Amino acid sequence: MSESAIEVRKVSKLYKLYEKPGDRLRESLGLSRKKKYVEHYALNEVDFKVDRGETVGIIGTNGAGKSTILKIITGVLNPTGGEVEINGRISALLELGAGFNMEYTGLENIYLNGTMMGFEREEIDRRLEAILSFADIGEFIGQPVKTYSSGMFVRLAFAVAINIDPEILIVDEALSVGDVFFQAKCYKKFEDFKKLGKTILFVSHDLGSVAKYCDRVILLDRGKKLMEGEPKPVIDTYKKLLVHQMEPEPEEASVQEFRVEIENWKGHLKQNPDCVEYGNGTAKIVDYALVDEKGRITDSISKGELFRIKYKVVFQKAVEDPIFAFTIKDLKGTEISGTNTMYERIFVDKVQAGETRVACFEQRLDLQGGEYLISLGCTGYVGEEFQVFHRLYDVCSLSVISDKNSVGFYDMNSKITVV
Repeated sequence: MSESAIEVRKVSKLYKLYEKPGDRLRESLGLSRKKKYVEHYALNEVDFKVDRGETVGIIGTNGAGKSTILKIITGVLNPTGGEVEINGRISALLELGAGFNMEYTGLENIYLNGTMMGFEREEIDRRLEAILSFADIGEFIGQPVKTYSSGMFVRLAFAVAINIDPEILIVDEALSVGDVFFQAKCYKKFEDFKKLGKTILFVSHDLGSVAKYCDRVILLDRGKKLMEGEPKPVIDTYKKLLVHQMEPEPEEASVQEFRVEIENWKGHLKQNPDCVEYGNGTAKIVDYALVDEKGRITDSISKGELFRIKYKVVFQKAVEDPIFAFTIKDLKGTEISGTNTMYERIFVDKVQAGETRVACFEQRLDLQGGEYLISLGCTGYVGEEFQVFHRLYDVCSLSVISDKNSVGFYDMNSKITVV
């Protein structure tokens, strides 16, 4: 028996992009001598192998070819070139609604999907209780699925996919639709599958889940395989790709250096278009960055790493002892952490009008994996009066990548012994 569950050999998928619909018709009828289309390779000679019992993630930016390769593996699409070999029964959860008839009830769709996967009705009957229990959508099982919310839809689809005893499970981002409790339930099933020696291939933008569950990760970029290997180095490369910093890193860059040698720092981050800003104009925050321990500007930092929040302030007026601050909030608006130069007893000398200062806060990131918002500020006292010179609320996001979370917001990094 082959050790490989999936082998993808030089698979390509070419699409012809026509400027006008009529060009496609004229070409199909042989009425056009000139080429009226542009060739676009959604995949270009992609090679990889997934061994039995492996959990492999596929990551990449939008348009990288992630969903296309899964559709080819599952037979939804035919490749333009190359071949795919599958050894084992596949169960796939691709786009929301794939394989479901919207007019059928949930129960009817269970039997429809089971039949499409090659099961007899008696076999589906034996699995029905497990499917209904996992989906947990109650009386809606008897309603047409067109009436379902997206969360109910994915619960039923995933329940069917994992309870037909697949040897290979393929999932494409669908879990991002369910609520957090259902996601936890699904990932528990992932763990069970891994222990049973099943093979899992999944696409996800959740880098924390990729780091935690995957034995190996494949990075696609514009239809080509850019890299594959253990999760951390591949995720690091993906983070660079996200902020267009794929050039070689400076030699001897270290945690202590935190090199940032580019202009327009904020241009390398996803900025919040709804950022709230105010101030009296005494100073203005003109640039900002989140910098990982390798000196890269990125909004994705691995838990446990040293990182820096830094921002540049131009002063319009002279100020005695300006105060620089940052705050980290969760997506619900709860302030999780933050500090300022006054709290830290860092006193800044008088700044003259026209001068620039760069505030830099360095810390180890021990927040739980998840999404956070960063706020920045420059304030101070004019005489006895506290004044806000410039504040930027929720100016950018911070994604904490973690393969281990504990309770609450902050990981105390407990050292545990049991005797």
